[in-house]
Amino acid sequence: MTSIDRTAYPKFKQFPDPKELAELYTPTAAEIKFVKSKTKSHEGLLRLMVMLKSFQRLGYFPHPEQIPIAVIKHLRSCLKLQDSVKAIPSERQRHTYKNIIREYLGVKQYDKTGQRLIATIVAQAAQIKDHPADLINVAIEELVKERYELPAFSTLDRLIRHIRSMVNNRLFALCSQGLSTTEQTYLDKLLVVIDNAEEDENATLNLLKSPPKSAKLNGMKLLQNKFDMLMTFGDAKRLLQNITPTKVRHFAAYARTLDIAEFQDINLPKRRTLLLCLLYEAQIKTRDYLVEMFIKRILKIQNNAKQRLQELRDKHLVETSELLATLGQVLQASKQAKETQDNAVFGEQVQSILDEHGGAELLMQKLDEIAAYNTNNYLPLMWRFYAANRKALFSLVRSLDILSTSADESVIEALKFVLDNEHKRAKYLPCDIDLDFISNNWRALVVAEIDGADVLVRQQLEICIFFHLAAEFKTGDACVVGSESYGDFREQLLSPVECEPLIEEYCCLIGFPANPADFVEHLRFCFTQVAEEVDKICAVDKQFTINKEGEPVLKKVPSLTQLPEVDLLESKIRVLMPDRSILDILCNVEHWLNWTRHFGLLSGSEAKISEPGERYIFTTFGYGCNLGPNQMARHSGGMVTAHEISYTNRRHVSAAKIEAAIRDIINAYNRFTLPNCWGTGKKAAADGSKFEIYENNLHSEYHIRYGGYGGIAYHHVSDKYIALFTHFIACGVWEAVHILDGLLKNTSDIQPDTLHADTQGQSGPVFAISYLLGIKLMPRIRNWQDLTFVRPSTDVSYQHIEPLFKGVVNWSLIQTHWSDMMRVVLSIKAGKVMPSTLLRKLNSYSRKNRLYQAFQELGKVVRTMFLLDYISNVALRREITAVTNVVEMYNGFLDWVFFGKQGVITENDPIEQEKRLKYLDLVASAVILQNTVDMSLAIQKLMSQGEVIHKRHLAALSPYLTRHIKRYGDYVVNLRNVPEPLEVAINLPPEIFEM
Repeated sequence: MTSIDRTAYPKFKQFPDPKELAELYTPTAAEIKFVKSKTKSHEGLLRLMVMLKSFQRLGYFPHPEQIPIAVIKHLRSCLKLQDSVKAIPSERQRHTYKNIIREYLGVKQYDKTGQRLIATIVAQAAQIKDHPADLINVAIEELVKERYELPAFSTLDRLIRHIRSMVNNRLFALCSQGLSTTEQTYLDKLLVVIDNAEEDENATLNLLKSPPKSAKLNGMKLLQNKFDMLMTFGDAKRLLQNITPTKVRHFAAYARTLDIAEFQDINLPKRRTLLLCLLYEAQIKTRDYLVEMFIKRILKIQNNAKQRLQELRDKHLVETSELLATLGQVLQASKQAKETQDNAVFGEQVQSILDEHGGAELLMQKLDEIAAYNTNNYLPLMWRFYAANRKALFSLVRSLDILSTSADESVIEALKFVLDNEHKRAKYLPCDIDLDFISNNWRALVVAEIDGADVLVRQQLEICIFFHLAAEFKTGDACVVGSESYGDFREQLLSPVECEPLIEEYCCLIGFPANPADFVEHLRFCFTQVAEEVDKICAVDKQFTINKEGEPVLKKVPSLTQLPEVDLLESKIRVLMPDRSILDILCNVEHWLNWTRHFGLLSGSEAKISEPGERYIFTTFGYGCNLGPNQMARHSGGMVTAHEISYTNRRHVSAAKIEAAIRDIINAYNRFTLPNCWGTGKKAAADGSKFEIYENNLHSEYHIRYGGYGGIAYHHVSDKYIALFTHFIACGVWEAVHILDGLLKNTSDIQPDTLHADTQGQSGPVFAISYLLGIKLMPRIRNWQDLTFVRPSTDVSYQHIEPLFKGVVNWSLIQTHWSDMMRVVLSIKAGKVMPSTLLRKLNSYSRKNRLYQAFQELGKVVRTMFLLDYISNVALRREITAVTNVVEMYNGFLDWVFFGKQGVITENDPIEQEKRLKYLDLVASAVILQNTVDMSLAIQKLMSQGEVIHKRHLAALSPYLTRHIKRYGDYVVNLRNVPEPLEVAINLPPEIFEM
């Protein structure tokens, strides 16, 4: 049976608060009049009114014993009846009153017609959705819409499960029947355990689930072998045409949680369909991983060549110094000869100097050697590092179906030429391809002249084309068929026909014109106005000046000093806050919010484990604090085993379920008045923090900025101090790619419209997409002088800020591609594509992609307006610093919470790595909520004792207090300790906000 807590099926709160009683259960005059017209006795009056208000609240008639006593007391009070008047009717009265209420409210009794109605709707929804709770919600919505009384939850659950089972079984049968004998054998062999060497020749279930290794040569070969094994089945997509993509993803996620023994217990059609979906997902992901490895291998070859160039420079440093000394002697001789006007003596002196240093021929040889390495051209050195990777790179590229995403297919044609000549051993190849896309440095290496005709140097050509192919993958100019991250992103966008009716409404919502010409004119007007205002401000306020060297200088914002009253207030509050363990905190939050209701089997059934709440709390604590299942079990006093924790994590918890639990905590936190002292909720900051992970996985990467191997947890933190969303990305990933995703994926009640970030958020395309999405991007920029300020037109000049401008806006480019940019933005808003998918392709220059250039041009305009405001507005710079400091404080707080295993994530699977960070955010959010509760209660107590507390002092505090929290010792979950209700602490005395 599905857990009712995971559905929208209405039910009573066990202890409704006075506000809820007043709003939901107070009868109107018309209702009182109606009830009095249908019954004469006091008992009948109360009973009919209780049933009426209960039905209005729930949509069905609950059993009398399920109605909270508080509701009955409230209605008795509203009707001015004595406590002795009983509220429980007889069965006959209930039957009569039900009919009266249905007629009064115009509601139909649930019958065969209603059953057929929701059966039809749910059968359609089951083609897309799979979780029973989601299907139950669809049925409830339809019944309410059609004015039907809701049936009992068990009745609804049985019907939904029956329909879902019928739809799924039909899909399983269709999919299984479409398999050939060879394909059936392939899928069946996935579950066969082989102990001998033949295991390497056949795909297995573990192979399908296996994460990629690091992007070393051996890791790339292993991944290539895996892909070859998977593709011996053929492309699995063709066999899944009858199943929607969302359903395929769900089946694949479910299959991923099962082991071989569990698969054996499933009937054959369903088993094969689940395996096919898992295989299809593995094929897609492996293509993504292969492209990532290809890009990383080319980058590694490039970096090795750069490093080798530097080593050669250092090696020839002595010879360079000797040549410079020789040149100095020649120049000195020239100076003396100029004074004496004796050229013959000068010639003899020069020859003597040259002979002294080995002669002209030796010096010329040294000069040639040094000249070869005394530039930034590392390209000639790449072959040395490419040679060992050559075979693997060719194999990788051949296995992928690579296409161009633009009309310019020169790189793809050159790639085909290189592949066709892979086994040639000749030094030169005929110059039969277009190489206009390569740079002059590459052309000097690739193109040679033999007997007056141009030929191609085969080895250098291979490196050159692979080098450019990696760049094409990164910019999106090349795509891989059947890939997710590197597919043709245009296929994910809404069609122009779908966009057309949405543009006007969206533009009206955001606040700019709905056609290209007016949009450009509106933006030009805003830009001109901002520039003129800032020019006037800079005439009076000398925050921005030009130094003697002509460089712009911005005065540093003085930091605000901490008031001594704040430290005193914090110490008083801390004294009143009780000591708690993290497990106690998780238990308290469970009592308040029942956040563990989101966890459970992917099938949607009730968990078949004893005390599931306790198990989920142990699992969350074990992974969220990085203890792991083994250490968690050792310190639990025998209450849980390591296998139980790992099994619960694998079968009952997903990243989406953890996000749902976090959302509940954020929404509860947002109800408190104390966080309003810290922020408005309209601002957020994005920043990354490094977490160490093992080297042998694709996410792990050495990064000079952070030092060591690891991955980046990229957090979006509200100005109210609580994290809204977290991504886990590789160190080498451009962080700004994910800067907007967090806001769009955040579904909590806190919805910021202003986003602060560090220097990585200064990219032009990021500014452009943010602007079109209605998000104010305000990053903290260190080297702002290095960014390009553009002016509105060539005929505009300014008195005080003129030296800043280095270019002019290309308005025609923005106007020409306005419709294409709006198509991208509307697709993002529709959930068809995430900003990171596009920004990953827009983060570097593409000569082919005019859409990139349009976004870049729009971004320059928006960024220039922001920078002008930035240099002229001290309050803005202080605000940006303050909010970005919040996310840095949050990073430090996470380090404290994630105390196990010295903060190292020991999981190599990217999916599990992501879950570790989600668990951590869940624990951190629970601690923040508990701290807010305890701080609010302490503040209330202090004020009740006559303490005067000012809002400005509270604003300097934060919920990241840890001194009173115990992290170590025996870990025991005790859900029998019931904390005080949240409502006690939510509101602070109004006097605070008057001070």
